Order: sequence, then C-alpha cells, then structure tokens
Amino acid sequence: MTLNFSAKITIDAKDKTKAIYDSVNIDNEFYPENPVTTQIKLDKKITIYVESEHLAHLRANLNSTLRLIQTSYDSIESVNV
Repeated sequence: MTLNFSAKITIDAKDKTKAIYDSVNIDNEFYPENPVTTQIKLDKKITIYVESEHLAHLRANLNSTLRLIQTSYDSIESVNV
C-alpha cells in the first residue's frame, strides 16, 4: 500500500498577489522532475496544491515554496511597488 500525502495552501497578499504568483510559478514550471506534484493557481488568491508519496518531500517542497513567497513579498515591499 502506498500512502499519498497532500496539502492545500491559500495565500492572499492583496495587491501583491499577482506579482508573487508570477515569481513563484516560474520555478514550478521549470522544475518538471520535482518528486512532488505541485500545482499553483491564481484566482483572487494564490492556491497551492502539493502531493507526494513521501512526507519529507512534501514538507521540503512546502518550505521552499513558502520561503519563495515570503521573499517575493519582502522584495516587493522593500521597493514599494
């Protein structure tokens, strides 16, 4: 039996949401060999779906993605865009 682990995270960064989505989704598109299935969608908020057979992989992917989001947000804030 194979267990699958999954998570769904929703992020609302108000007027910065689209810019953050654009910066984070690029990494997802250019890393197809990622062992974690990751989908990032934008509506009014960013929704991130992740799934993996390995909990450690899922955790690492979420940590990396959330750090990228935080860094994107901080960068935008630092230049007052």
